[in-house]
Amino acid sequence: MVNACRKASKNLIRDFGEVEKLQVSIKGPGDFVTMTDKKVEKILIDELQKARSNYSILSEEIGEIKNDEEFKWIIDPIDG
Repeated sequence: MVNACRKASKNLIRDFGEVEKLQVSIKGPGDFVTMTDKKVEKILIDELQKARSNYSILSEEIGEIKNDEEFKWIIDPIDG
């Protein structure tokens, strides 16, 4: 889990260090999402699945990946 966070944080630091270059799209009324949010979420999911492939995942952008209902990662990488 720590490795997943470290890997994701490198992207966050790089992208938010250049805030004027952030690519933003509208997900819904008053609900914006950056490409960085999507990229970081994917990194976290990939890394967490490597560590615990049987755990379920609930993420803001991708939704739910169902596996073991007893254990679930909940991911909202930037504002959660």
